[in-house]
Amino acid sequence: MLRRFLFALPLLLLACLAAAQTEPDYAEWEQVASRAENAVEAAAASSAAFATLREEIDGFRSVFSEAQGINSARLETLRGQIGALGAPPEEGATEEEGIAQRRAELEAQLAELAAPALRAEEAFRRADGIIGEIDAIIRERRAEALLSRRPSPLDPGGWIAVPDALQAAWRILADGAARNVANGSAREAINQNLPLIITLLVVALVAVLRSRRWLEILGERLEGRGEGAGIRVSSFLVSLGQIAVPMVGMFALTRALILTDLFDVLGERLVALIPFIGFAIFMARWLAGRLFPSSEAAVTPLRLDAGPRRKGRFTVFYIGIAVAVFGVFRAVAELGSFSLSTRGVLEFPVLLVLGLLLYRLSIILLSHARSVNSEGLVQPSVFDRLVTTLARFARIVAIVGPALSALGYVNAAEALMLPAVATLTLFAVLALLTGLIRDVYILLGRGKGPDESLVPVLASTALFIASAPILALIWGASVTDLREVWVRIQEGVTVGETTISPGAFFVLILVFAGGYALTRFVQSALRTSVLPKTRLDVGGQTAVVSGLGYVGVFLAGLLAISAAGIDLSSLAFIAGALGVGIGFGLQNIVSNFISGIILLVERPISEGDWIEVGGNMGYVRDISVRSTRIETFDRTDVIVPNADLISGTVTNYTRGNTVGRVIVPVGVAYGTDTKRVEAILQEIAEAHPMVNLKPPPFVYFKGFGADSLDFEIRAILRDIAWVLVVQTEMNHSIAQRFAAEGIEIPFAQRDIWLRNPEALTPASRPLSPEGKAEEGQPRSDEAPETAHPDFRATDADDGDASQS
Repeated sequence: MLRRFLFALPLLLLACLAAAQTEPDYAEWEQVASRAENAVEAAAASSAAFATLREEIDGFRSVFSEAQGINSARLETLRGQIGALGAPPEEGATEEEGIAQRRAELEAQLAELAAPALRAEEAFRRADGIIGEIDAIIRERRAEALLSRRPSPLDPGGWIAVPDALQAAWRILADGAARNVANGSAREAINQNLPLIITLLVVALVAVLRSRRWLEILGERLEGRGEGAGIRVSSFLVSLGQIAVPMVGMFALTRALILTDLFDVLGERLVALIPFIGFAIFMARWLAGRLFPSSEAAVTPLRLDAGPRRKGRFTVFYIGIAVAVFGVFRAVAELGSFSLSTRGVLEFPVLLVLGLLLYRLSIILLSHARSVNSEGLVQPSVFDRLVTTLARFARIVAIVGPALSALGYVNAAEALMLPAVATLTLFAVLALLTGLIRDVYILLGRGKGPDESLVPVLASTALFIASAPILALIWGASVTDLREVWVRIQEGVTVGETTISPGAFFVLILVFAGGYALTRFVQSALRTSVLPKTRLDVGGQTAVVSGLGYVGVFLAGLLAISAAGIDLSSLAFIAGALGVGIGFGLQNIVSNFISGIILLVERPISEGDWIEVGGNMGYVRDISVRSTRIETFDRTDVIVPNADLISGTVTNYTRGNTVGRVIVPVGVAYGTDTKRVEAILQEIAEAHPMVNLKPPPFVYFKGFGADSLDFEIRAILRDIAWVLVVQTEMNHSIAQRFAAEGIEIPFAQRDIWLRNPEALTPASRPLSPEGKAEEGQPRSDEAPETAHPDFRATDADDGDASQS
């Protein structure tokens, strides 16, 4: 049976391929295309009718797109056969009869087999053009509706009709219920579905009124068990029940009301709005609790104090209520067929309140930015910058939206404020999901902290990219618009004679990744198995491996570009222009450019390394293809050309690891026990937590100085960046221990010898043996100005200043 299946599988695949490549029904397409072209020319159909017609044409376009590949394999074979016959003869020249006959036969087959694909391509272009015209009409109508102006809601005349309009809407709803009660349908439906209606109402009451409190208690119990990724993940999943369970109750309430058969068609539309109202309120309440938790120990993406958190909870919850009220007012307006003036008056207060709430929310979000700045962060994160941008965006919307509504541009105000609220909601959910991804990653044991792995960052980035279609739908794009974008992406971008499509891009990445992996494999094999058995020294082996890496990456890039179908002939112009540029004085720029490539590929230095080059010492902050930026310890930036880093001498203190040596010099007075000093210094060095004990620190008796016995502590540090701190702490420890042990740290002293001290005093005033003037004689410092003593200063021999 297996043998039969394997034998029939190719036949089955060929049958499916043949079925997939059957020609479309062009007769039906001609009818649909003619009808669509007439509708577009008249431009009288409604937008909904145009949307339906567009969907139908889009289906034909998809069929035509697939049909363009009919006989593609056979056509490629025929083109290869024709190419094998050589170039056709020039005008006036003759060709051998057999070759000419064969060429004519192959060209006839080529034309016959290419006809279906050409017809499908023509139909595809026609369908694509009709879709473009329909989209232009729909966009023009949307723009007109968006810029249409109603009577201003600030006009007092418009407020008079609002009570009557609301009363009329209530009357429509009540009359429908009264009719259903009068004809007995409502009574019959209630009697028939009474047990189910009661059950649904009980479920709705319990789910809406009690479930939130029960889930909060469960979440508090989980959080009370401690802190950790597992607790946070469990708490997040439990909190989702605050949306899901009440929504079950709202659907149950909606179903119970419909089962009563009290409402007519218009009333059922209003009842169907209940889940939307519930979702807006429950979603706002959930976001308020997750973004602005009441517990100080709770983890939140925003850095806020207790006061802003409390304000944020109420603000977000009231925004949800405002959105729900706006939806109710719009449904009531449609139910009562309100005039545009009445709708504007009815919706303006809600938009105004919504604007005030958005403005308050912007203030709260900006306080997060101030908290980040107060923490002294040199570079705010992407999330912090996004929060600041959203806060400013909310502030602009809060001002512009109500202003547009007051001027009568109610449609524009709605199209601005409601999507703005939805956008803020979307980014809030994404921020919470990003935290959940980090916690799940930690819970799986893949990392110890949220910033220790690239996987959560990549997953969060992919999540934000995947939300782009949702963001487009929020701001007015339709599903057909997104489908059209996808069709354009599939067609690719044409650059010159080259078309870059997603498939070609995937092939390029796949081929380059394969070539790169093969290059690394060959490099590893040479480094570990082949080159060690040759007579090449270590430097030569490294050069061979590095050169092979450069050549392999270059060849992988060429193969990837060729496999993707990108024309490489255009590179000749780039090479020619580059050669001319080098000839006209771009040697330094090209040298720096090549050096930058070497730095980025070979990475003798990396961003964050502590290096010294050309007398400048600091941290590498940025490596570009032309220059490298070094931030010195004075917080100044030094731009170093890459050629200097490649051709010059560079000291890298942290290349590969941060281990480095510290030297702490110290001197003691002559006569001190040197072995005792050595033991004390050894103990101080080994006691410091930053000093590695393997190899152990070494105390070096440097020699006999002019004023002291000189010692040095030489120790290996775990992180050389702490060298100044370690020197300071060791000096403190040395001073304390030497003072406790009675060891003197000398300082430079000088003895002054007077060659002729008698010249300092008059002859009648002899000096006493102690060098003091005799009683009743003038002091030596009162000598006449003619006295010129000869001084000779010599270095002190033993630090004793008693001789003078």
